[in-house]
Amino acid sequence: MRYIGLDTAKRISKIGLGTWQFGSDEWGYGESYSEHVAYAIVRRAVELGVTLFDTAEIYSAGRSERILGRALGEDRESVFIADKIFPLAPGIPSVKRSARASATRLGVPSLDLYQVHYPNPLVSDRMIMHSMRSLRQAGLVSEVGVSNYSLMRWRAAESALQGRVLSNQVEYNLLHRSAEHDLLPFAESDGRVIIAFSPLAQGLLSGRYHGTSRPQDRLRATSSRFSVESIEQTKPLIAVLREIAHSHSATPAQIALAWIIRHPSIAAIPGAASVEQLESNVAAAEIQLPEDEYQALEMASAWSTHADASAAPLRRKLSELKHSASAGPYLARTIWHDYKLKHSAKRSQE
Repeated sequence: MRYIGLDTAKRISKIGLGTWQFGSDEWGYGESYSEHVAYAIVRRAVELGVTLFDTAEIYSAGRSERILGRALGEDRESVFIADKIFPLAPGIPSVKRSARASATRLGVPSLDLYQVHYPNPLVSDRMIMHSMRSLRQAGLVSEVGVSNYSLMRWRAAESALQGRVLSNQVEYNLLHRSAEHDLLPFAESDGRVIIAFSPLAQGLLSGRYHGTSRPQDRLRATSSRFSVESIEQTKPLIAVLREIAHSHSATPAQIALAWIIRHPSIAAIPGAASVEQLESNVAAAEIQLPEDEYQALEMASAWSTHADASAAPLRRKLSELKHSASAGPYLARTIWHDYKLKHSAKRSQE
């Protein structure tokens, strides 16, 4: 395994594990996955040197955090857990309650990285960064991060925090390269980290859907990413991935991951449906792409660096509004689930 070369208390692996799917109905993995397979995936990840594990309070009403915490067990203290808070109520009391609740679900005394899940389009970051500073002073949070932030807002968050905002978690893959305009140069020059979510474009870059197969889970089945038009548009890139993969005795997915983490400031957090898929993802960290293959992938995906660039600010604002509007019910489910578990435990003790 390779690691990010920064001065953090714990090492951050270049390939991490995203756990959105833990306990989730959306991905269609089933209860056996949540109860058994997820545990085996986490244990194998630790064995292979993975230290970066990403989760969030709204993933499966907090169940992702609980599953991850139980699976890590005593290794919770040696890995780098990246958690996330949705900034609907950015005041200190609310943020502190959320942080403590996440730490409790994970079974840890403090959070290695606490990320603002999405920028609040109606409120500046002054209040939540003041709250984050308070959490750091109290020892509840080690590092602060953001997610889906523009460079301007990332810098504004640092100014409000009065310290480094270590990371920005954004979508970055061969089909979505907008981070290269300014986020990646800033991360490299200022010693920050880009955490790349959806590094395989939800599996599209694996090539498995460029035949007759289509995703069956409801999350991807209705996504425009897997439309006939999208499949057709990405065929040339998949062909290049397959050709390079063949030369390395690897898979297209492994080459797509190797391309991402070639940048020194990037860590990728693919999910995993099985232990075998986790092992395949981790093995990508050992693939060194020569310059000619790297450039071939750059050229095959060049259109993704500037597609719809003029609509980016408007699209970002609409996305922020959409996510903020949808976050309330997710947070409510997390709180309600915590309440039910707490009172169920009380009843069992009576």
